[in-house]
Amino acid sequence: MLNQSIAPAQPKREFSVADEVVYNRSGPVRWIISHLLRYPQLLASFLFAALLTNVFFASIPRFTGLAFDEVLKPAPDPGRLLTLALSILGVVLVRGMLDITNAWSVETLGQRMERDARDELYISLLGKSQTFHNRQRVGDIMARATNDVRQLNPMMNPGVSLITESIIGILAPLVFIAFLRVELLVAPLLFVIVYPFALRRYTDQLNPVSGEQRWRFGEMNAGLTETITGIQVVKSAAQEAQEQRKFGVQARLVRDLFVKQGEIQARYLPILLLGFALTGAFAHGLFLVSRNILSIGDLVAYMGLMGILRFPAFISIFTFSLVQMGLAGARRILELMKEETELDENKGGYAAPIRGEIIFDHVTFHLDNDTAGLPVLRDISFRAAPGETIAIVGQTGSGKTTLTKLVNRTYDVNAGRILIDGVDVREWDLDSLRSQISTIEQDIFLFSRPIDENIAFGMGQQADRLAIEAAARAAQAHEFITSFTDGYRTVIGERGVTLSGGQRQRMAIARALLTDPRILILDDSTSAIDSATEDQIQRAINRVLEGRTTLLITHRLSQIRRADRILVLHQGQVLDQGSHEELMQRCDLYRRIFAHYE
Repeated sequence: MLNQSIAPAQPKREFSVADEVVYNRSGPVRWIISHLLRYPQLLASFLFAALLTNVFFASIPRFTGLAFDEVLKPAPDPGRLLTLALSILGVVLVRGMLDITNAWSVETLGQRMERDARDELYISLLGKSQTFHNRQRVGDIMARATNDVRQLNPMMNPGVSLITESIIGILAPLVFIAFLRVELLVAPLLFVIVYPFALRRYTDQLNPVSGEQRWRFGEMNAGLTETITGIQVVKSAAQEAQEQRKFGVQARLVRDLFVKQGEIQARYLPILLLGFALTGAFAHGLFLVSRNILSIGDLVAYMGLMGILRFPAFISIFTFSLVQMGLAGARRILELMKEETELDENKGGYAAPIRGEIIFDHVTFHLDNDTAGLPVLRDISFRAAPGETIAIVGQTGSGKTTLTKLVNRTYDVNAGRILIDGVDVREWDLDSLRSQISTIEQDIFLFSRPIDENIAFGMGQQADRLAIEAAARAAQAHEFITSFTDGYRTVIGERGVTLSGGQRQRMAIARALLTDPRILILDDSTSAIDSATEDQIQRAINRVLEGRTTLLITHRLSQIRRADRILVLHQGQVLDQGSHEELMQRCDLYRRIFAHYE
């Protein structure tokens, strides 16, 4: 991307790219214009070619009128007729070349605008916080990222392209008519005066319908995505018919809006107004001819120029619909990009190799910043020394997972602070912080990519095959990977559905081991692994993670016993902390959880 700034700096976000173009997001029209201004040469080429194309087009009726006058003379001049014919041929040829320039310029503008808008939206979504994504429906985001962005291209070509040509296509004939006789401007000027009011009425009716179309399409797409994503639940509950009915209702709403759009287009007035203008112009021209004020050739030229007005009057019914759809899509894209995100990447913040000390200092956290409700975590304080393993236990809903998500700033605290190596996590460069922390969760997400790319995901392009295999061996994953026909190049299904739960978790452990994290968070990561494999993995993790700080969420007593310290959470608070033996003696809740193991 070009190193260019077209608008004030964007709000805080978790991710950005170097030399990113910043566009004006104060409104859909300004946003679109800022995209176009990125390519001034193409924009100037399009406008210049459109202007000359319409000027040359409007000159053809004038040459035709002159030819009529010459033919109607008692003794026509063949040389003059040949000159007029060659002039028309030359105009057509030059206009053809200008048309090619015009079409190439505006098509390139449309394609680049769609590309740039998609890049901008994708970067914006990558920079949004987890809290933001928790609020969104994936299907609606996909509708905006695909269909709404796609609308920007036809909005430019043929939408804006034909509107620009139609505006010039109105002005150019008026200039040529004025050169014929000024009084001939009466009919076309009356049309030009009334035309914007009719067009305004049309767009005022079309705008809300176009906006609702985009919104309804997003809702329909979101519902479809949820159904397909949760197809296993739908089938297991035998609710296919219900989901089909819901989709049918949404699809009918979208269809009804397209029908409504068609009804608005059927009541399009400018074409009717043009019919009145043509009738009035012809009557006026005949009157002037009857008074010998106007020649037959001038009347032919006049009506030819009036006929040019048919193009802008007719094309508006089509082009303004495209523009309104594009503006509605731009508005929805901007809504997504402008929505506030809670975290900032703090580029240029503190960056250093992490030693591993973690301090929670009177931490309180409210989900979605809902400070009026009960906090998820209240007044949490503890310290993990570098290399310590801290086990976190508690009943469901006690805040265990949320606590670990505060360490890598998936969320930010509302009160108190979290220090890593004595520095508040909010002062760390976010990339430096997160690149040294690995999380292995129970619900493993794997991409529909080859196995080796999934394992090396946290390393980008920096991991070699030997390092990937070493991490897989340490995670006890090498054996099942090599059993596949394509081995490490085996492409797994979306979310890793072609693997068992234990296989997915071993791949996630291999991914974490490969990044060589200074802080490791294990969130019930061995729940889907049999005891024998778990022991092997745990021994491997213990060897590899010596000197690294680990936060371990588990209810497996064999893992808890190996922890240096155990935190007991209850309703978002640290109820107690200590060793297993100490907690069994003094903590009733801990004793109730693990008494049956003793």
